[in-house]
Amino acid sequence: MEIRKAIPGDLDAIMRVYGIAQEFMIRSGNPTQWGHSYPTEELLSADIADGACYVTTQDGAVHAVFVLCFGGEPTYRVIENGAWPNDLPYVTIHRIASDGIVHGVFRAAADYSASLCDHIRVDTHADNRVMQRRIEAYGFVKCGTIYVADGSPRIAYQWDRPAKRGAPK
Repeated sequence: MEIRKAIPGDLDAIMRVYGIAQEFMIRSGNPTQWGHSYPTEELLSADIADGACYVTTQDGAVHAVFVLCFGGEPTYRVIENGAWPNDLPYVTIHRIASDGIVHGVFRAAADYSASLCDHIRVDTHADNRVMQRRIEAYGFVKCGTIYVADGSPRIAYQWDRPAKRGAPK
């Protein structure tokens, strides 16, 4: 499994992956987070143009996709029912999806993100139990509730690289 930045020529494969992921989410009891309409082709084209969209490939075929944002996430400025553990620089994983053919996609995306930054944030819908399990299994800590641009709530998580033993505090 390899991770690389998406290019415009990947858009059809990316849309196929999201279509499969949307159906899986609906069948798994999470019909409203994405439905059949999110993310849009226009949003993904912008993500690709911005260099924020990544694909996971195997034998040259795209099997998963995620967006990695550097810098502050505007919807994370306000958090309810908890707090962020720190205000250190972080990356945010958004819109992760898989076609189900390759396994360990969330772990691979989180490992990739951790290779770039010591602090990672992610959020998911309360009905997305599959993603919650993946997030928590990696070691993310539930921090509270944030609200995305349309006003709907999401469970917010953060992962911080563990301090090295013997390192000064």
